[in-house]
Order: sequence, then C-alpha cells, then structure tokens
Amino acid sequence: METTDVFKALADPTRRAVFERLAGGPRNATELRDGLAISQPAMSQHIAVLRGAGLIAEARAGRHVNYSLDPKGLAPLRDWLLRYSAFWPGRLENLRDLLKEMDQ
Repeated sequence: METTDVFKALADPTRRAVFERLAGGPRNATELRDGLAISQPAMSQHIAVLRGAGLIAEARAGRHVNYSLDPKGLAPLRDWLLRYSAFWPGRLENLRDLLKEMDQ
C-alpha cells in the first residue's frame, strides 16, 4: 500500500463518509449505506477501495461481514505528514514576521 492509495481512497466524499462512520465502531455494509444515495453494488466498490488501501478491515461472522477501521492503514499518511512537519514551523514563523511588519 502506498501513500497515493490512501489519498486516492479518501479523495472521494462517499468513501470519506464511510471511513468517518467507521470511526464510531464496526458496521456492516447496510449500516454504512444508510442515508447515502448509493446502491449496494456501489457501496461494495467503495468498501473494496478502502480495503485495498488498507484503511478498513473486515470480520466475518457466518454470513455477516462487519467492517472496522484499520489504524495501520493511516501509517503512510502519517509518515507523509511527518516529512513536512519540520517545514511548517519555520514557514509559520516567517508568516508571523511578515504580518507584524505589515501592521507597523
């Protein structure tokens, strides 16, 4: 799984909504689809993309499948953000200085 897979998966608003719903705990596909104007096959495709990106896991119990967040799937996104974390403090300090100069 690559960082781009995570970004592509979460770029879609429906997949983001599904991902956010799973933050409340495991749910099945029908529960995830409630309130969304999409078909069951479309939900299955969204789930497949999220699973392929490593963002969700599934647990089978007989014929039932529950989906949950897989925190390890966010590791590429965290790593990407950490690479740029050193960049922001200096840039924000420069912006603060510029704004102070503009106020004077």
